[in-house]
Amino acid sequence: MSNQSMSFKGLRLLVVDNDFDTRTLLTYLFELGGAEIMTATSVAEAIAIMSFFKPDILISDIYLPNEDGYSLILKVKNLETKRGRKIPAIALTAYPYEEYRYIARMLGYDLYLLKPIDLDELAFIVASLTGIDNTPEILGCKNAEASKQENFN
Repeated sequence: MSNQSMSFKGLRLLVVDNDFDTRTLLTYLFELGGAEIMTATSVAEAIAIMSFFKPDILISDIYLPNEDGYSLILKVKNLETKRGRKIPAIALTAYPYEEYRYIARMLGYDLYLLKPIDLDELAFIVASLTGIDNTPEILGCKNAEASKQENFN
């Protein structure tokens, strides 16, 4: 991870992953930048959290116990539509299959990222999706990398 941190002050994230290490790592990454983080280990827990916590972005594993991340994104999109909002969402997975990526994108995830996670890339993507003004130079990205990131929306 880059030794220069990004500011996520005021950003609210919901991280859904049944892997303790992933939740801990992402919590640390974004809290270090000033974000408020809530974590869940299942779809049911994530939806319960969203009843009182209104995140600016969702980061979720696809393979969760009982219900998967595909079910989660459908529930989140339905809930957010009722609230008159659209929440950016990032799917995380260890499965590199193109059909899974396609399904995730069709159901409403903005991005489909593979584990292991590149923390600098994830930080930049979260900033891009949420409109945080962290310039690409902060991460040492080149202009070509910055314009590539813009194509994710």
